[in-house]
Amino acid sequence: MTRIFLVEDELAIAKNLMLLLRSEGFTVIHASTRSEALAVLGKNKFELALIDISLPDGNGFTVYTEVKETQIIPVIFLTASDDESSVVTALNMGADDYVTKPFRPRELMARIKSVLRKSGRAPSSFEICGLQADTASGVVKKNSKEVFLSALEYRLLLVFINNPKSILSRARLLDELWDAAGEFVNDNTLTVYIKRLREKVEDDPAHPQIILTVRGTGYRLGGDKDVSK
Repeated sequence: MTRIFLVEDELAIAKNLMLLLRSEGFTVIHASTRSEALAVLGKNKFELALIDISLPDGNGFTVYTEVKETQIIPVIFLTASDDESSVVTALNMGADDYVTKPFRPRELMARIKSVLRKSGRAPSSFEICGLQADTASGVVKKNSKEVFLSALEYRLLLVFINNPKSILSRARLLDELWDAAGEFVNDNTLTVYIKRLREKVEDDPAHPQIILTVRGTGYRLGGDKDVSK
């Protein structure tokens, strides 16, 4: 499971961040000060660090330096929206990204997943109800037999894989498919692609176990899943 190191001194923000990250399947270890962060680093290994620039006993740049000296992992800085100089410093130091407060949960998760993918630390193998997907190679199998998906069908499956704990609205899925197709995708098209994808990945498309309908809301990934590198 992907382990994230969170360094944030505002306890309310830290609590909400930990709830958000854990709901997405991440393991989170939190430190609220520079000294606490340095102690945690000496005892744990992580896949990504989220570091607040402003800390009560120093700043996040010191923590960043220690992270880079001890672990080869990407770092995203958390910063106040009006702190432009700190953002410039963070990027010049080599930070992978930054997020300004107050942040939008969807944007933060997208940035975290993007950085993990670029660093090669995002899970590349996925299995659920006999369906196996290797996102590194793009190969999808059902009960060990390869399944051939169109570009949009594969993109749709990836959206569910990358959001295993989330209920995805039709509007969200339409946005994702629009980006992938580079052309207009309407509500009827989404219904067609959900149907086609179920026909290829479900044991019984009439009673789906992988892509579930949440009545009045959208869809979500179902079944017992296993995500690993």
